[in-house]
Amino acid sequence: MNIRHLTFRLLQVYVTVVRCGSVSAAARQLHLTQPTVSQQLKRLSEAVGSPLFEQHAQGLTMTATGQALYQASRDVLGRFDDFADQLSDLQYGRKGRFSIVLVNTAQYVLPRLLGPFSQAFPDVDVTVHIGNRRQVLARFDRHEDDLYVFSHPPALAHAVAARFMRNPLVAIAAADHPLAQQSSISLEQLLSERLLLREPGSATRMLLDSWLQEQGVSMQKTLQMASNEAIRVGVAARMGVAVLSEHVLPKEHPELAVLPVAGLPIESHWQFIVRSDQRLPQSAQRFLHYVHEHLGHWIEPHFVCNELDGLLATYPTFPLRS
Repeated sequence: MNIRHLTFRLLQVYVTVVRCGSVSAAARQLHLTQPTVSQQLKRLSEAVGSPLFEQHAQGLTMTATGQALYQASRDVLGRFDDFADQLSDLQYGRKGRFSIVLVNTAQYVLPRLLGPFSQAFPDVDVTVHIGNRRQVLARFDRHEDDLYVFSHPPALAHAVAARFMRNPLVAIAAADHPLAQQSSISLEQLLSERLLLREPGSATRMLLDSWLQEQGVSMQKTLQMASNEAIRVGVAARMGVAVLSEHVLPKEHPELAVLPVAGLPIESHWQFIVRSDQRLPQSAQRFLHYVHEHLGHWIEPHFVCNELDGLLATYPTFPLRS
């Protein structure tokens, strides 16, 4: 291996190819020709002294050497990003960037934290991605983001979690549904209705399935729908009942009723996840400290569950004034 032949540009090209999944997609993003990207990958492989990719029918797959180089490349490039941020504002580090990815239900509340943070630190560039649990897990596996928000965190190596907010799951029905007129509803009564559900693998669906299994019961009539909004509209239209995050409901929802079902709400929490094997940009650290200090200002007290102390113990405290 000849380290002297490695350049920042080669490492940038390599990281882009891995993230894009193909040479052609990387070439478009980098505004280069495909042969140019292929030639630079060849130079990088020769410098390392080992193949970086294996070609399969599904596309490119990194070799063990390629995976090690990808981690090293991200670390090197990221450290110099931090260095550039530090040069821009050494005293307070108010400039920077980080990426955060949320499971679908968290999009209803995270803007209430990101908005004030962006006002306090307008020069921090925050990229937000939203997806279902499977998509967020895939991004976690590929090291694509700095912070991850789950309501049912992955039991994976290198995942460090901290709860920050309650995410209760409640049963809902149309306001004029017969169940909405009752003061007490059994689980059997609820399950006798058609349940409108998210897709298998979504965090809400996983929590509901697990809870029903603990109760020793199963769903009878179900209808799968593509989004929380579709379920909410379907419930209002008397297509069935549902169990959803309380945060999915608007503050005023006269067309819907929360049902007093025995054993509900199902208790869950949103959690920030970071990878212990990946550097966390200073701007992301700053955001976590800001949330820790201001969570109670922007979130209703009965939803707050601030357990960020343990996660933040390994990161420095930042001056939080704007």
